[in-house]
Amino acid sequence: MEQRAETGFARLRWTGNLASRIAAILGAMALALAAIVFAQTGELAQRAFLALYHRASWAPLVLTPALFMTVVWFTRRFWPLARGSGIPQVMAACHNPDGAKAAALLSPATAIAKFVGTLLILLAGGSAGREGPTVQISASIMMAVNRILRVPITSGVVIAGGAAGVAAAFNTPLAGVAFAIEELAAAFEQKVAVQVMAAVMIAGLVSLGLSGDYIYFGAMSATLDLRTMLMVVPLAGIGGGVLGGLFARAMVALAWSGAPWLVRIKARPLVLAGVCGLIVAITGVVSDGLSWGTGYETTRALLEGHHVPLAFGPAKLVSTLATALSGAPGGIFAPSLSVGAGLGQALAMIFPTHGDGAIVVLGIVGYFSGVVRAPLTAIIIVMEMTADRSMILPLFGTALIADWASAMVCRPKLYHALSLSFR
Repeated sequence: MEQRAETGFARLRWTGNLASRIAAILGAMALALAAIVFAQTGELAQRAFLALYHRASWAPLVLTPALFMTVVWFTRRFWPLARGSGIPQVMAACHNPDGAKAAALLSPATAIAKFVGTLLILLAGGSAGREGPTVQISASIMMAVNRILRVPITSGVVIAGGAAGVAAAFNTPLAGVAFAIEELAAAFEQKVAVQVMAAVMIAGLVSLGLSGDYIYFGAMSATLDLRTMLMVVPLAGIGGGVLGGLFARAMVALAWSGAPWLVRIKARPLVLAGVCGLIVAITGVVSDGLSWGTGYETTRALLEGHHVPLAFGPAKLVSTLATALSGAPGGIFAPSLSVGAGLGQALAMIFPTHGDGAIVVLGIVGYFSGVVRAPLTAIIIVMEMTADRSMILPLFGTALIADWASAMVCRPKLYHALSLSFR
């Protein structure tokens, strides 16, 4: 009798493991497809906005604030859990993945609202990224597939979906794993590690098959001599850390500060969205469109050694902060990389005889580490985006200094602080 019971339990366990593996495979395939569609439609939205701007340069001054207010109104009224980046929502869901709150945070309706809302913000010229929203959408897809196949929802399922979303969005599988370790998983167990790596691998294979073997910013090989490295690394680390920390502090203050003037601002969300939209529009017009969208093309040009207007970095910082503070759906990953590239461009002017591309890379890592306080993710994501392994030591130094400098400016980590409002 005991042997029969043990056999029955073993069969049930094997069946459960098989269903879990099937759910992981199907979920990773589905989220990779969603990430590709999201990326392509996002590019179309940005091109449509720029085409409108070139035909009627005054149009953003009307369209951008109006669309910002419309998106924020619909988001707050019908899908409040779709606001902002998406990464804090996934972090919040990890704390009780099988609960009602997690189900709402990662529901199909919330994912669709995030998808559409982010596209509309890009169509309005917002300085927003797709990567944060992709994390929430991907975790939602992974959860939906597991529910359909009646597989228990665990934190590993949510983390694997979010990590695979990062990998699919940037074509950076190692960065997906690193992001899961640093940001999504408070306690990273071996079982969760296997789920994450499996989901990232499958999503990467689907993305590879449909989009080809591309490098996000293109392959580059940049080096710095030791003397220049010792001078640039502290500057990039401290500069990126302080600027990134100020950005994070502004975001956290709007979310949690009880200062009377901030309370009054938060009490009028549509007015805030309209003002932020107007700031985004004016900044874009003044910078001739450099601050709108993700900033991918301009960042790539800087990495390749081309010259762009020095206003790119400051304009991108202002536009990204305004977009993020508006309360509309949209991520800060890609825009943060662009702001960092602008910082690197400014630093490269101090060392004109050295490789501009190498210094730009350090600026990207410094600012990105300062904003998200995830130095390992910053290092790996930049290395995978540029296919450059020769800069690993200066990248480590810059990221660690930036993480320290940012903590001096803004003690709580950005995504962790924002996730508290979704629990």
